[in-house]
Amino acid sequence: MQETPWLHWFRDLFIEQGMGSQWAVYLNAVIVLIVLLLVLFVVDYLLRKSIVTIFKIFSDKTKTSFDDFLSESNFPRFVAHVIPVLIVRYTVGHLFEDLPLTRSISLTVVDVYSVILGALICRSVLRSLREYLKTKPLFKDKPLDSYVQVMMIIIWVLSMLVIAYRVSGESFVTLTSLGAVSALLLLIFKDTILGFIASIQITVNDIVRIGDWITFNKYGADGYVTEINLATVRVQNFDNTYTTIPTYSLISDSFQNWRGMQNSEGRRIKRSLLIKQNSVRYLTDADLKDLEKIQLITSYIQQRKKTHVDFNEQHGYDNSLIINGRQQTNLGVFRKYIDAYLHKNNAINKDLFLMVRHLQPTAQGIPVEVYCFSYDKNWVNYEHIQADIFDHLIAAVPYFDLELYEYPSGRDFKADEN
Repeated sequence: MQETPWLHWFRDLFIEQGMGSQWAVYLNAVIVLIVLLLVLFVVDYLLRKSIVTIFKIFSDKTKTSFDDFLSESNFPRFVAHVIPVLIVRYTVGHLFEDLPLTRSISLTVVDVYSVILGALICRSVLRSLREYLKTKPLFKDKPLDSYVQVMMIIIWVLSMLVIAYRVSGESFVTLTSLGAVSALLLLIFKDTILGFIASIQITVNDIVRIGDWITFNKYGADGYVTEINLATVRVQNFDNTYTTIPTYSLISDSFQNWRGMQNSEGRRIKRSLLIKQNSVRYLTDADLKDLEKIQLITSYIQQRKKTHVDFNEQHGYDNSLIINGRQQTNLGVFRKYIDAYLHKNNAINKDLFLMVRHLQPTAQGIPVEVYCFSYDKNWVNYEHIQADIFDHLIAAVPYFDLELYEYPSGRDFKADEN
């Protein structure tokens, strides 16, 4: 190696003054090293300030936001360290040429730092790319964190292998070592690997997106997905708490994703009224005359009354007993009233499924189920619409001489005693 005179000027000076060559070498190395560190500190500071300032001016003039994210991730600061590192490596190699062991250790330290610096620069670029892609509609709801984490794991593993090779001087890339490393990685990063596989399946199959409302009873999650990474999925619940779910659980367990409802033309209302069975009866002509005053079903009652009279006369049914022939019931008319009320309700989407039906009778009565869809899918508005509908229907039940079932309270027992 060609000697650099200015790095050994103090050594030569000390030897001329009668100092021993060994002590002259040590003292020269210490003095030059101190001066070098001071110079590097100044150079690094000036470069960092200059590069950061230039990069900021450049990013302010460009239309893309990618360079802004690079600035936020300290990319210019890391790049500014590259030149001082190159200066140190060149200088140390010549400075300690008379001290082979010190030279070898110093070069190893500089190389290790260079590898780490390279990994940090790659991390800055990947993070900036992730934040930049999140601003694009195509990638806004994709689990970019998972892919960035996988890339960073690969970069750090490769960096560690390079550092190990530089420190030990032996290559670890053999079939035996690769097998051992693979087994160790599978053991250490089992959850990470499962999470990565899950992230790919989630993206390919479009199972979950960032911003989706999901309900995961197993983990007590009910809210919007705010983050998807390798290990966990973060859900902000409606009470503003956060629940973390293992990413792999999204493909191994069952959960509910409300995206279909949010993208549809309406939100489903599915709720029942429990009618006491002993309150159901046939309607007399007097009852029908009173119910005709309810405008929503006036034409229906008149039309059905005429149809039933014609049918009963045609088949000769005895009208002295109301069970003979076709007759209207208070529950049937009430069911028709609910149907007419929903069709007149502007909050209900008539283009989607709309039905009023009886369910299997139970010990609590006959369930009369309302099945329809509201136009408004906002949770608060949806609950208001649903409440308004059932407020009205509950209040309308007595007009049809029907009763709602509910468990008796203490007041009911007290009334029976009296």
